[in-house]
Amino acid sequence: MNLIDVTLKLMDGFLVTLALFFLTLLLALPLALIFAVLSRSSFRPVKLIMRAFIYIIRGTPLLLQLMIVVYMPGIVFGNPLTKWAVFGGNVDLSYFCGALFAFVINYACYFAEIFRGGIENIPKGQYEACAVLGMSRSQTFFRVILLQVIRNILAPMSNEIVTLVKDTALARTVAVTEMFFAASELLRVNFIIWPLFYTGVFYLGFSALVTAVFNAAEKKLSRYWK
Repeated sequence: MNLIDVTLKLMDGFLVTLALFFLTLLLALPLALIFAVLSRSSFRPVKLIMRAFIYIIRGTPLLLQLMIVVYMPGIVFGNPLTKWAVFGGNVDLSYFCGALFAFVINYACYFAEIFRGGIENIPKGQYEACAVLGMSRSQTFFRVILLQVIRNILAPMSNEIVTLVKDTALARTVAVTEMFFAASELLRVNFIIWPLFYTGVFYLGFSALVTAVFNAAEKKLSRYWK
């Protein structure tokens, strides 16, 4: 196979990688905020359950979680994802959605801890000042606290998101035809190894782009908070 054929093959997988990446962010970030709030709940049972759940997810490999989500319904309950009516018998879609669910839960838990740390680093005086001004708890959080949390968590969040770029390659283990899966198939079928290194260029470029976006965001926000 020539360079053009390999590039087109990898681009098909790259589109799946992009979909997995952006959908994970889109769903995991708001879910992480909910997890962070619940893990700080004044109702102790909710707080303990949420923190235990986050601990379990963060303490076990994403690869294990992928396999549990994708394969457990079929092995344990005799109802594989590929047979679920919602996927209309589309095998690729069912595996993709299963992988997406595992990614969203995993990264929501990691992001939740970053959110929680950012929230807890806000001085208590900020809350007291808002209370004096007559602001409700929701107004205080969304209008005052959240903006400062975003500034505080940009650096650790960027590290996790760059990790997500690379972790998308794990989806191949549950038959999701993302970019690394495409490169592996080229190696298996055509006995050519250089597409693997070519794939590395895609990941490096994608990671560099994500890093550049966060660096620009940090510089922009630093103009308003000095």
